[in-house]
Amino acid sequence: MSLTSFYPVLMSRDVGAAASFYRSALDFAVSFETDWYVSLRRGTFELALLAYDHPTVPEGYRMPPGGVIVNVEVDDVDEVHARLTGEGGLEPVLPLRDEDFGQRHFIVAGPDGVLLDVISPIPPSDEFRGAYADD
Repeated sequence: MSLTSFYPVLMSRDVGAAASFYRSALDFAVSFETDWYVSLRRGTFELALLAYDHPTVPEGYRMPPGGVIVNVEVDDVDEVHARLTGEGGLEPVLPLRDEDFGQRHFIVAGPDGVLLDVISPIPPSDEFRGAYADD
């Protein structure tokens, strides 16, 4: 099998509002847009949004997401934190902090209850160093 693409599709109550959030927060550009589906792209990264009640979603699964965290790794989490919580006006649901398992990160609530976890990798503590695969 040759994999040509892999990306999440988040179901949404308001596809336009969700697309606006990810465009503003993460500088995504629209690559396809209808009133029920938006494909966003930034370089090789892609995120799609789909109206949760659209007929292409099988019956019994037509519901907004729940319990979803979207991780975004960035070079400078402090800069992104300042931008999103300052001029962006977002309130973190998890404040900026360092984790022993090797992340400096913060979390904001996105549309439809999706959490956006913005991360910069940092050296892990000795306790977690062995959990990482060798590159």
